[in-house]
Amino acid sequence: MTDIISLLLPFFGLILIGYIAAKVTKQPAEALGWLNTFIIYAALPALFFKLVSRTPVEDLTRIDFIATDLAATYFIFVLIYIVGRRIRKNRMDESTIQAFAGAYGNIGYMGPGLALLAFGESAAVPVALIVCVENAMHFIVAPAMMAAAGDDQRPRGQIAADIVRKVSLHPFILSTAAGFLAAALHFDQPPALRQLVDYLAQAAAPCALFAMGVTLALRPLKRVPAEIGYIVPAKLIVHPLVVYAALTLVGGFEPVWIYAAMLLASLPTATNVFVIGQQYHVWQERASATILITTALSVVTVSLFLIAIKSGFLPA
Repeated sequence: MTDIISLLLPFFGLILIGYIAAKVTKQPAEALGWLNTFIIYAALPALFFKLVSRTPVEDLTRIDFIATDLAATYFIFVLIYIVGRRIRKNRMDESTIQAFAGAYGNIGYMGPGLALLAFGESAAVPVALIVCVENAMHFIVAPAMMAAAGDDQRPRGQIAADIVRKVSLHPFILSTAAGFLAAALHFDQPPALRQLVDYLAQAAAPCALFAMGVTLALRPLKRVPAEIGYIVPAKLIVHPLVVYAALTLVGGFEPVWIYAAMLLASLPTATNVFVIGQQYHVWQERASATILITTALSVVTVSLFLIAIKSGFLPA
């Protein structure tokens, strides 16, 4: 238990510090812009490049791992979508945002730092693969679903070009691709480059978690949607259990890969879900409330999953 507390206290403590700082200083939301730019375009890409480029290339081509993880994640997506569409009788666009709220975790901001703290650098490759492939998939599914719902009136060719641009130019994906290339070519990084990448990578987790705390403080809880009743347990409990079960049943994966995937699946709803809702003017306030509630509750649920993993209750 002491090990779990030692792991989680600095992690969630950074979120709490950011939250308190935002409440005390009362800075406008726009003040966070440059910090987010540094995190998304410099620190996290450096972390992904570092982790992938220093990994044997044969570990980077586990299509079976990625396919199983995606299947489990989109099982949750489809399940939440069906509940929203068929049972709650919500519109297609609203059901889509709800489905993302239940399946799209905060894997980019929270995932790398927590997984590396919990499992060490052996978790680096599965984390990088999950973050890049899942984000790419979400970038494809979101505009496609919104176009089918009629919320995106642009020509199909323009939508397709926008999807390709977002996927191919996203800094996480570009940095991971560069890491793949460096690993495949056995590129010997000059000491100066290695040190620069290390400096940026070390800043990724603290800055991302602090920014997340600030974001939560600047997004007050105005409305608790009824859908919270099934989205929250699906995201924080069912999703990680489905990922764990799928990877365990398929088999052939190192335990740390299974646990890293499970941990990433247990993370709260991603801030990008609010961004998608805002972009299409759908379910915005309720998406914001879902992010806030799942993040607060994840302190408990993530802790319980880590205890279950560390105690051997969930054997891989």
